[in-house]
Amino acid sequence: MSADAGVNAPAPAETDGHVMGKDGMAALVDVLIGRGFTVVGPTARDGAIVLAELRSAAELPYGWGVELEAGRYRLRERSDGAAFANAAGPQSWKSFLHPSRVRQWSADRVEGRLVFTADETAPPRYAFLGVRPCDLRAIAIQDRVLTGGAHRDPVYGGRRSGALLIVVECTEPGATCFCVSMGTGPAAGPGYDLVMTEVVDNGGHRFWIRSGSREGAEILAELPTRPADPETRAAAREGVAAAADHMGRTMPEASLRELMAGTLDAPRWDDVAGRCLTCGNCTMVCPTCFCTTTEDVTDLTGDHAERWRLWDSCFDLDFSRLHGGPVRASARSRYRQWMTHKLGTWYDQFGSSGCVGCGRCIVWCPVGIDITEEAAALQDWAAGTGSPEGAREPDLPDGDGLK
Repeated sequence: MSADAGVNAPAPAETDGHVMGKDGMAALVDVLIGRGFTVVGPTARDGAIVLAELRSAAELPYGWGVELEAGRYRLRERSDGAAFANAAGPQSWKSFLHPSRVRQWSADRVEGRLVFTADETAPPRYAFLGVRPCDLRAIAIQDRVLTGGAHRDPVYGGRRSGALLIVVECTEPGATCFCVSMGTGPAAGPGYDLVMTEVVDNGGHRFWIRSGSREGAEILAELPTRPADPETRAAAREGVAAAADHMGRTMPEASLRELMAGTLDAPRWDDVAGRCLTCGNCTMVCPTCFCTTTEDVTDLTGDHAERWRLWDSCFDLDFSRLHGGPVRASARSRYRQWMTHKLGTWYDQFGSSGCVGCGRCIVWCPVGIDITEEAAALQDWAAGTGSPEGAREPDLPDGDGLK
């Protein structure tokens, strides 16, 4: 475990919990819809496990798993019919809490004057079914970033305030997962309303389910369950423990914050810059990246205009543009900014790492750049066991010497 990981604190759940079968999962979705929630969960679609609105539990990806590697993602069929034995897909819950496009206001020319109207559309009340422990931590990080300071994001706050979080603990990590290194899984930390662990063995297909909030307990009371038996609890705990021992990746056992601060001039940044396409995929799939920009649009008559907030990326050349041009003009400087912020200076802003070990940035990088491999290479260089080349002098005109 990385020295930055901290303790994966136990969740405030029932000690014993309950057991429900596959029929209970169907009842859970029906109860949530009956309570007025928009239920969002994983489903197999377009060759991936994606997050979408669910009308019934039959839409869950029963019998589907995934094969992951750097720059590679494939669905594969499973023989056990498990619904949640698959690692993180291309989306995170950020897509619903911090949407990629939000209209902020519109303006209309009415009788020679402009009338501005704020977009105050009420968000749906979400129930997120199948939140992974790493993504539970990511939501907690976004809570701190977007609502924990003096300048709260009303869009995020409105969507987050009514959201119900139903976590499924991880029993089958992917080849690019490293949540153990970051202290975010595979067991669930605090902050959920309900938590489940899926078990498929000779005893059947079932879920060990516990509540973590008053509303979670109320929902649990409406489901067809029975008291948890020792065999199911043991099988669930063994599955989670086995997942912790089978992470596909790991971060260096060092203070990542100190490592990032001490390797700003390492020649490894030139190596990664030679491979990085600066496409921004890593920031789009990351469950904690939060940067935005604004875009103004108008119709052809000029009588109607709108302002939209859009996701932005520090890999965009214009992201750091000032009056004299971009501060970070090179791929080297932009990749370094992303990684050192995510693993290092995020602490200075928000008191924690910005990485939860989900591995999405590795999977969805077109050229398979691996953040754990890059961190390990930087550690080797810092220890004097890496490249024999000396430190690269900061290239101030190109922005590499600026933070």
